[in-house]
Amino acid sequence: MHQPPSNGAIRCIDGITSIHYDGYWIKYYEPPKDSFEVRRELIQALTIRLFNHVEHGINIPGSRLKEARAAYAAETDTERKRVNGAMLAGALFNRASDIFRSLVDLQHAGMEITPEHPLMRDCGHCLMEALELGKMVRHRGGDEGIDELWGEPFKAFSIPIEDFYASRYLKIAMTMRDIDRVGTALKVTFADSKQILGLDSRVDELIATAKRKCEILRTDPEVFEVWPAYVVASERLCNLEPILPGNHDAAGIREAVDGTRLLREGTDLVSFIVRARVPMPKSTREFIDRCDQFRRTFFTERATRPSGDS
Repeated sequence: MHQPPSNGAIRCIDGITSIHYDGYWIKYYEPPKDSFEVRRELIQALTIRLFNHVEHGINIPGSRLKEARAAYAAETDTERKRVNGAMLAGALFNRASDIFRSLVDLQHAGMEITPEHPLMRDCGHCLMEALELGKMVRHRGGDEGIDELWGEPFKAFSIPIEDFYASRYLKIAMTMRDIDRVGTALKVTFADSKQILGLDSRVDELIATAKRKCEILRTDPEVFEVWPAYVVASERLCNLEPILPGNHDAAGIREAVDGTRLLREGTDLVSFIVRARVPMPKSTREFIDRCDQFRRTFFTERATRPSGDS
């Protein structure tokens, strides 16, 4: 009996060196040699990436950490305290990045930096607290916190670089699975639709290009082919117009309006997942629930309705 490849298996597939995780083959990049400089650059990149995907207003400089902490402690309104907590998380995150940059400078000056160095411990404490407070932070596209983005810099700080890259491949596989789930939900939802036609090929194109975009780095030359393909596939699905029959009724109009909105929500969700390159299980689950509700409302209930009912 054929055994599936184990996680971490590396093969050349269609001329591309790929690594296997949880049923997905992902383009493989050789991890850089571990060093303070590599970790500093990685944490800086992860910091920029984090703030690109979370709500506005929380990118607080590390130099204002005391102010952010005092404001969070003083706030009593629950909703405002959540925002203050998000701002404190941002300040802690930036403080950790500031410390790490300083550590690299000290190392370049000839000072030996060990894991027990006080600044190393301070950096770790800041990242751990930011990770906990990061649960209060929302994604720019909704209320999901995408905790994975808050945890990545701590991993880059605390584990070997090779292990960090392995963890990223696992997250990309989980991301691809969420993308597949959205695509399947869209195709199942509109399988019985007489208004939204030609959907399957466009969904397949979107899902294939979305997963391709997830697996490549922005520095990869292939981005100039992969990103345009993904954008066009996204636009093609968003621009799919419903076909209303000449004798359409109010229910038909609602189906067209709600169906078009659902298509755009699904396309937007795939975009959020692709850009963050981490799974968004809460948003994916809620979208699939909306798809199920749409199918029950416009197809299942209609099929069981007595003839002549409107």
